[in-house]
Amino acid sequence: MHTFYAVFDTNVLVSALMSRRADSPTVLLLDYVLDGRIVLLYNEDIIHEYEEVLHRGKFDFDEDSIQNLIELVKTGLHLDPTESDEIFADKDDKVFYEVALSKDDGYVVTGNTKHFPKSPIVVTPAEMMQIVQGTNK
Repeated sequence: MHTFYAVFDTNVLVSALMSRRADSPTVLLLDYVLDGRIVLLYNEDIIHEYEEVLHRGKFDFDEDSIQNLIELVKTGLHLDPTESDEIFADKDDKVFYEVALSKDDGYVVTGNTKHFPKSPIVVTPAEMMQIVQGTNK
């Protein structure tokens, strides 16, 4: 089995927790993390962003779900960011990209590709599903 490395943008985790469909790409990507096909990449700034966003009242996620998700992320690979000269409209997005750059074959999985540089490492959840499934047929 091939292993893939990815940083999940916060919107991917929010979508997975909000989804009512077990076959949605964001939910299936978390299944791939659980079964070892995807290893999540992270650092402290990313964990902080996840915790801050997932605790927002508008989402009303229960604490156990949030903590289980954070613990799942922490089973991945902690990396220091690799500096990038790319310009980001939202400076908080830069760390996701730079952590992905720290792993030769790392991806950024996001529902907002327009917030990131046009790059083959920046993919949507559906595209990441195709990447994972493409080598596991």
